[in-house]
Formats: sequence, C-alpha cells, structure tokens
Amino acid sequence: MRPLTARPGSALSGRVAVPGDKSISHRALIFGALAIGETAIDGLLQSEDVLCTAAAMRALGATVVAGENGSYKVHGVGVGGLMEPETPLDFGNSGTGARLALGLIGTHPLAAVFLGDASLSRRPMGRVLEPLRAMGTEVIARDGDRLPLAIRGPKTAIPLEYRVPVPSAQVKSAVLLAGLNAPGITTVIEPVATRDHTERMLEGFGADLDITVEDDGARTIRLVGQPKLKPQPVTVPGDPSSAAFPIVAALIVPGSDVVVENVMLNESRTGLFTTLIEMGADLSFENERVSGGETIADIHVRHSTLKGVTVPPDRAPSMIDEYPVLSAAAAFADGQTMMEGLAELRVKESDRLAAVAAGLAANGVTHEEGADFLVVTGRTGDIGGGTVTTHLDHRIAMSFLVLGLAADRPVTVDDAGVINTSFPGFADLMAGLGADLEPAGNTAGEAKA
Repeated sequence: MRPLTARPGSALSGRVAVPGDKSISHRALIFGALAIGETAIDGLLQSEDVLCTAAAMRALGATVVAGENGSYKVHGVGVGGLMEPETPLDFGNSGTGARLALGLIGTHPLAAVFLGDASLSRRPMGRVLEPLRAMGTEVIARDGDRLPLAIRGPKTAIPLEYRVPVPSAQVKSAVLLAGLNAPGITTVIEPVATRDHTERMLEGFGADLDITVEDDGARTIRLVGQPKLKPQPVTVPGDPSSAAFPIVAALIVPGSDVVVENVMLNESRTGLFTTLIEMGADLSFENERVSGGETIADIHVRHSTLKGVTVPPDRAPSMIDEYPVLSAAAAFADGQTMMEGLAELRVKESDRLAAVAAGLAANGVTHEEGADFLVVTGRTGDIGGGTVTTHLDHRIAMSFLVLGLAADRPVTVDDAGVINTSFPGFADLMAGLGADLEPAGNTAGEAKA
C-alpha cells in the first residue's frame, strides 16, 4: 500500500505528453504476434497491464523485444501458429488483456490457464466465454466464469454470427480475434457502436473485413477467417483516458493553463471532451493531424467556470473509463451533473460506480448513486479532507488525486501503487505541472472512507 496525498496549491502550467494509448498498445502486441514477420511498435505504453500482454505473447511463441522509449519489435507466428503456453498466463489487473487473449487463444487447438490479481479475479468473463463456447471452446471456470480459469480450443473452430448484448469493445474484439482462426465468415453485430481500434488494426494488418452501418448507428462487422496477416509499423498515440487527468485538473485548479500533446481523438473515445465543452470548459484542439489512421491533436485547456449538465446514456461507450474523473470535475461545477447509463461501471476493476460514490462521500461532495446513474451536485460546501479506498482501481486513485488539487482540504488515496496499471509516471508528470502530490503521512485528523 502506497498512500498518496494531493493538496490544493498553485496553478498548473506547462506542456506534457501522456503515455501511449492502452487499448492500441494491447492490440499492437497481439496483432504483431499474429502476423508473419516483424512488427515495429513505437510509443508502446509500458504499464503493468500492457507488459502482461507482452509476456503472454511471448508464452504463445512470439518474440517480443523491448527497445528504448517504448519501441518494441514483435516477430509473429501467424494466425493458427500459436504455441501452447508451458505456464499459466498471468494478466495481473488487466481485464482488456485477459479478454482479448481469451478470444485470441480460444479458437486455437491448445490449452491455456488464465490468472489475475484479486481485482481481476472478481471480474466476470462470461460475456467473452459465451460466444467462445458457441465456437467450440471448452472452458473450466469457477462460479460466475471468473479467473482463474482454463480453456482448450477446438481442432476446427465454428464461425459465428454474434449480436453483442451490451456495448463492449472488449467482447466485440474477442469474438473478432476468435474468428481469425475459424474457417468461413465470423459476423459481429453491435447495436451501439464502441471503440473501433480492433477493426482499424485488422484492416491495417491485411485482414478481409467488411463493415456496414445502419441508419440507427448499428454496425455489422464480417471477418473472413484464417488470413495471412502482414506486419505493420504501429505508432501508438497518447491515451485520451490518461490525458483526462491533467485536463480535468487544469479545468478545476484556478489560474491553470496546460497543453497535453499528441492525444488520440478517435470519435469513439472523445465523449469526455464533448461533455467538458458542454459544461463550459475552455478546451481547444490544436495541431490536428492524422497518424496511423488515427486523428491526434494537442489539447489546450485553461481553468474554467463549469456548469452541471446531463450526460446522455448513449454517450457512455465513448467515455466509460472517464466517469470517475468527470465526477471530480462535477464536484466543482455549478448545479447538478447527471450521468446515466453507467451499469458497465459495476464490472470494471472495482465496482467503479460504488467506489466513486464512496470517495465523493468521504470528501463532502453531495451526490446520489443509483443502480446505473450518478448525480453530483457541485460546490455545496467544503470539499476534501477524506481518504479514498481505491479497491485496486487505478482510475479511482488518479481521479481523487485530481479532485484534491482543487479541494479546500487535502485528499488522500489509500494506494497510489495501482496507478502503474495504466499510467506509470503519473505523479511525476502532475508534479511537473505544479501539482502538490506527496506520500501520505501528515494527514492526522482527516476523515476516512
């Protein structure tokens, strides 16, 4: 446990670059392992989550070589060429890595054991395992389809037409990865569009993919199985989910003026920025350009007077990871911010909705928690003074440290070590902007959640 305290202080200023996007980093390693030849990756996020995926690709027979500053080379084995791992695959805290790897391995004729930390072992895997079972994968799992579990792929997988029951890029991606080693056409139908990094990367690596979009926004993705994927250079842009923390901090700390460079602006990931602008944020996109099929830009943000808004539930897929830090912004907004359609937060690294509500309560922020909604009323009294239980959740830790930078009293999180899951160097980056973050120790008398 590494408690960390954020104290209100001076304005934040400067230019920073956040780590590479986590979603693209996972996928770059996986597709590199499935291509025949060498894939060069630049800017890979070197977080605990992503390094677990790199280790899993090595265990499956790919050669993964780390260079300097996030440069990696992956020598792949081709679709159908994965080796049976000699030891269990440990995904630590990474739900993305575990679910994508289940899809990847599930249609190969080999057996594998999946492990995770205490947090990941509480998270359900049934949404991924259901379509895999229909494709012929055998599963041995404890109650609730949770880790640890074992799978064995069929000799010949059954191609599938699958309608995703709830918006989930991880489930969609797992089925598409499984379809790569199934003969014929695997079809995924998503009624609500989710982040499309897997589809973009499939096309970039040479898969035969067809996507149709209906008038209501529903997407049908058809993938021809057993392709020969070609290695591609991949440049990983800055993670918008990580950029959210310095951006919100700059918005709520008086006098702040910050630029976050090279942030990916894939439209399936920008719901938070749309919401903040609706709230009155002084936020602009500069030097916008396209790299590797993704739009990126520098985001310039200044301290702003925010107002409460209603965030529509259909925006949730494009900002599902950002609701905790949005709640920190809402605590300083005038009026109420209503967030709806949040059921998915119940099955993240923690029950993220409950964890946010508990953190708000510990720090005197008026709120109402429902089964799938959260209402935050800003500025009803002094904010801060509490210790937040992170529940092994990196986004809870960072969100409440951001809140503490603008609060009336310091805010402590019980374990900042979990931040390395997605954002190694977070504390140093924020300190470089002027944030007052230091190990907890002089917090006697503060309320504890």
